[in-house]
Amino acid sequence: MDGNRLGDIEITDPQAMRALAHPVRLAILDRLQRHGPATATGLAPHVGATPSVTSWHLRHLAGFGLVRDAAAGQDRRERRWEAVARGFRFEAPEDEEGRSAARALSLEMFVRYGDLPGRWMAETEPHLDPAWQRASGLANTRVVVSVEELALIEDEIERVLAPYVTRDPADRPAGSRGVRMLRYALPEQAEEWGAEDGERYDGRSR
Repeated sequence: MDGNRLGDIEITDPQAMRALAHPVRLAILDRLQRHGPATATGLAPHVGATPSVTSWHLRHLAGFGLVRDAAAGQDRRERRWEAVARGFRFEAPEDEEGRSAARALSLEMFVRYGDLPGRWMAETEPHLDPAWQRASGLANTRVVVSVEELALIEDEIERVLAPYVTRDPADRPAGSRGVRMLRYALPEQAEEWGAEDGERYDGRSR
């Protein structure tokens, strides 16, 4: 398995995880990754903070190597920032401090993105062309796998996605648009999955 096919920055420091487990900082990084370089003033309306507070959070993120100075814009007096990578990833370390930090970041991400499907249904889906409406949707598939098999599934999904994530913008076909692909891997408690009697559920809806 490749391990990082998408070119994400890998966060291993528990302190960096805790630094990112903050709604404004997570919003800043998300905005920079999706829309490119920006100033603190330009980011402020989108992250729910004043320009001065946004600037403070940017410096904090820079201290952990998650953002950096970008090339100057038209107004060279303004400091522009950019994300170090197009995405990030992290794993729960084995020590208690690391697991706690990873859990805090995971929770903040669930909070930030948990209502995204509902907002998409209300604000975006009604305005899509029929072809895009048919191509969109959700899948809710339940499988019974080992830890190693789950890791393999995740790697295979990234193998499929990687060429589209990493290709040059100039190579995108006409009519391309951004698509959010939310991926949750949520292992159940042992008593929930009923492997003894072969119970299995596989559901998909659009």
